[in-house]
Amino acid sequence: MRQHCVGVILAALLALPAFADPLVDDALISQRLIVPVKGVARAALRDTYAERRLLGPHEALDIHAPRDTPVIAAGDGKVVKLFRSIPGGITVYQFDPESRFAYYYAHLDRYADGLHEGQAVSRGDLLGYVGSSGNAARDAPHLHFAIYVLGPDKSWWKGSPVNPLPFLRDPEP
Repeated sequence: MRQHCVGVILAALLALPAFADPLVDDALISQRLIVPVKGVARAALRDTYAERRLLGPHEALDIHAPRDTPVIAAGDGKVVKLFRSIPGGITVYQFDPESRFAYYYAHLDRYADGLHEGQAVSRGDLLGYVGSSGNAARDAPHLHFAIYVLGPDKSWWKGSPVNPLPFLRDPEP
């Protein structure tokens, strides 16, 4: 309960919404997620979660960085799907260790060498590189990062979106 209160207070101080379910907030806080782009500080992030896009609400963070900047695992877990789509381009879907959450990394330039489905990853492991694949503007490389609460069927392609920003921190040195 104490962690939840800290998370809600942090979200309020940052003027960010916490998820409607305190159990989800607590579970995400316990994941100790880090900013998934190497060298990008938490303080440099801009909340793009609630922005509107052509296809509807954004429901993700855009983390801008130079092309080929390493994209790293935000938390521990397993790569469940490597996927290419028209909107997301080159993407990675990662589940947390308990398969409660999916972390979605999109618009990559390429995958890390040897990355494969079923691979266990630890917070900070290399997944790929920032790019502008899919429907991203070619001159604006970035990582589109989203978190989804998985349903009982644990489908990698669907879930309830959560604003990642309140749950990200700088990597520990």
